[in-house]
Amino acid sequence: MPVTIKDVAALAGVSPSTVSRTCKDHPSISRQTKEKVRQAMAKLGYEPNFQASSLATQNSRTIGIILPPSQWEAYQNAFYLEVIRGISQYCNQKQYINTVITGQNEDEILQVIKNMARTGLAEGFIVLYSKEQDPVLDYLYEEGLLYVLIGKAYRNVNQTIYVDNDNVLAGREAAAYLLSLGHERIAYLSGDHSLLFNNDRKMGYMLALTEHQIPFRPGLCVEAPAVPEDQNQVLMALLTREDRPTAVLVSDDILAVALEKACIGLGLSIPEDISIISFNNSLLSRFTTPPLTSVDVNSIQLGIEAAAQMISHVENPELVATKIIVPHHMVERGSCARAGR
Repeated sequence: MPVTIKDVAALAGVSPSTVSRTCKDHPSISRQTKEKVRQAMAKLGYEPNFQASSLATQNSRTIGIILPPSQWEAYQNAFYLEVIRGISQYCNQKQYINTVITGQNEDEILQVIKNMARTGLAEGFIVLYSKEQDPVLDYLYEEGLLYVLIGKAYRNVNQTIYVDNDNVLAGREAAAYLLSLGHERIAYLSGDHSLLFNNDRKMGYMLALTEHQIPFRPGLCVEAPAVPEDQNQVLMALLTREDRPTAVLVSDDILAVALEKACIGLGLSIPEDISIISFNNSLLSRFTTPPLTSVDVNSIQLGIEAAAQMISHVENPELVATKIIVPHHMVERGSCARAGR
């Protein structure tokens, strides 16, 4: 079995990213650490890619921003645009360049990352999403590439730098808000359940129900992996149930807008017949009719914190993996009312 960068890191007692930077002769690595890493490389017979290393020295100070694989949804989601704005804002101050990496699927994204890694075109990568099984994150970790995750780490938790909201708490508070208005039949509508924030918000929703001694109804938890089209069967099935919910907690503003449209098509009035609360507090939430009550996750700040962590670890490779929690807050608008108003 060939020797990997992780083997060298383990023997030298440093992080894989430190080994990678030693191969590039990065000035941020001390002479003593470089010597220790090089001794480990010699002992194990590890052969670094010196061509990539020299290229990296010439093309430093660039950070790759990885969007989730998508044909088009990610590019229209204000959350990602605001996070990128926060990253760019901080990078501009520190004179770092950022480049966006996109693709229709994970293979396409991986190919771009591999090309950038092979030629040393990026100091590290900021991943804008977190999911359970992700070959992109696995590749970044296995290759010892520096990356910062926006979202909770699913594996390699102690070795992963990540920036996130407390999505369990956010889901719990949003559901508790609806419960305080007298709602008991509360649905949870979310996107792809493999994305960790969707599951965490669902967990918070379930905790709030338990705390208020409201039975959990599995049929009221609905997944819509893509943005629903007109007359979407998932939304129609939820809204035409015999025990139709009086309130819905929705994991994203875009999905909440689709739900509002479905309600209008069925002649349901918001918030008189059904209350809706969503997440992200994007521009969409302010221009719907009625405007959406939404949990603001401070998307721009998530980007700023991710960029700050990335640059700190680029310039100080011996730092331990950091976990940053960005606070959230609810913005009340006209889409929620007391039950049975």
